[in-house]
Formats: sequence, structure tokens, C-alpha cells
Amino acid sequence: MRDAPHYLALCGGVGGAKLADGLAKTLPEGALRIAVNVGDDFEHLSLHISPDLDTVLYTLGGLANRDQGWGREAESWGVLDELRRLGGDDWFLLGDKDIALHLLRRARLDQGLSLTAVTAELATRLGVKAKILPITDDKLRTVVETDEGPLAFQDYFVRRRCAPAVRAVHFEGAETARLNPQIAQALASPSLAGVILCPSNPYLSIAPMLAVQPLRQSLATLDCPVVAVSPIVAGSALKGPAAKMMREMGHAPSAATIAELYVDFADIVLADEADADLAAQNPRIRTAPTIMHSDKERLALARICLDLVKEKRGT
Repeated sequence: MRDAPHYLALCGGVGGAKLADGLAKTLPEGALRIAVNVGDDFEHLSLHISPDLDTVLYTLGGLANRDQGWGREAESWGVLDELRRLGGDDWFLLGDKDIALHLLRRARLDQGLSLTAVTAELATRLGVKAKILPITDDKLRTVVETDEGPLAFQDYFVRRRCAPAVRAVHFEGAETARLNPQIAQALASPSLAGVILCPSNPYLSIAPMLAVQPLRQSLATLDCPVVAVSPIVAGSALKGPAAKMMREMGHAPSAATIAELYVDFADIVLADEADADLAAQNPRIRTAPTIMHSDKERLALARICLDLVKEKRGT
């Protein structure tokens, strides 16, 4: 007897986390696995920082700061203020509640637990029922090649605020990083109904995951549909440097570029209704409202994605 249908979402930070939240609230409990980018991870003040994992945890736990798009709601900053007073390294902002989570993560990792196991514990403690999975438990680090030379991701994204022009992106550790076994199992399962790529930066959030073998090959040979939601709306990114990076690397910032980047595995690319002209030019592109300012819009986009999967499956 086949297990109940389940879905896999590939997700980065803020924008991706919103759709992941909508999917988690739409699907039955246990039907969603969320694969999350760890190319942003780094060590800071001896703590293991996992920005995308934490954004997904906080968003699904109803704890995220919606105005900032990162960190915790109702956060306090006593530790950072004192660190700054003492002359410590304060360029990466961590609030008090956030630091508590990072202290626990550091302790658990030092005890020998995997990042997957630690994330599962944190999810339980934050009341998150969806299964949140780092794409790999191995070291994977995004390096941005710029006109000023190579920059570690956080140096580019936070220290330099995405100012340097980007020439290329590569991923240290991708050759040896092993795909999370639970993600590999989900991809191989006959009960996998569909895969949804959340509207995350294709270069900084999705590409690091695709660099972990054999994810890209697995997506290309799936028997179920793959739907990718474009993070570009009317030539602009709602959050982050995706559109800027596309222009700097010689591509038009549009859902058509997303379709080309994912041409080998995405059956459908969902663009915003503002880009209806693109759908007339490419049969793989569909349009719908994709901007998610409210919980209602998160749920609506989740349902649209699931309906597209069902349509492609012919069910």
C-alpha cells in the first residue's frame, strides 16, 4: 500500500519561507518536507549561524519579525549592545533571543549531533510541525566572485550590502557535500506528489542546493511535477539582490531567466500576474498573484502551486 502523498519544497530565506509557511498550513501534517539552503551558514563569535534555517524556523513558528524580514519579533538587543561597548565584532546583528537559539545549537553540535538533528529539536521547541531539513549536514559555503575579488557570502550580503558587482558564484564543499539522506529518501519515494521551488534567489539560495549531488539530476528524472515560483516581479526582486545579480551576470531580470536557469527540471515556472506577457512567449510559464504580504496571500499561493502540481499530474 502506497503512503499518503507528500511534497518537497526547496527554500531559502525570507521570500521562500513565506511560501513554505503557506504550504505547511495548507497540507496535512506530515505531508511536507522543506529542504533549506545552508550555503549562507558561517561561524561568528564561535557560534554556528544558519540564517536561512533560522528564518524558516521563525517564520513557520510565527516568531519572525515581519518588518525586518529576518530575526525575531519583539527582540531585545542587550547582548549586542554590551558586545559593542566592549569593542566586540558587531557587524552581524544577533538579538538576545536569537543568541539563545545559537548557544543551544552550538552546544548540540559540540555534543556530536548533526545539523539535521539540531534543527529537528529546535523545530519541536518552537512548535513547528513541518519537517525542516538542511540540504546537507556537510560544510557548504557560498562564495561570490565580484569585481573586487571573491567574497564569502556574509561579507558580500551583510558587510558590503550587496554593493560589489557579481561576476559568478561558486560553492565551496559542493564536491564532497552529501545530500541529506531524508531529502534523498523523499525524492526516491513513490509517494512524492510534487516538488515546489519557493521564490528564493536562484544564485544564492537555490543554486547552492542544486550543487549538492545528486539533487539536480534527481529533480530532472522525477516522475512527479516540479513547480518553480519566480522571485522576480516586473523586472525587480521583492527582496534581496536577485535582479541586480541577473543584470550583472548578463541576464534579463525576469521569470524567463528563471525558466532558463531551471530548464532541465522545472515543468512549470510560476510568474506574477504582472508578467503575463512572458506566459504568451513560453508555454512553461504560468502567471498568478505571487506577492505575499499577508497570511491569506501565503495560503493562496500555496494552493495555486499545489493545484498546478495536480494539473500537471492529471489528477
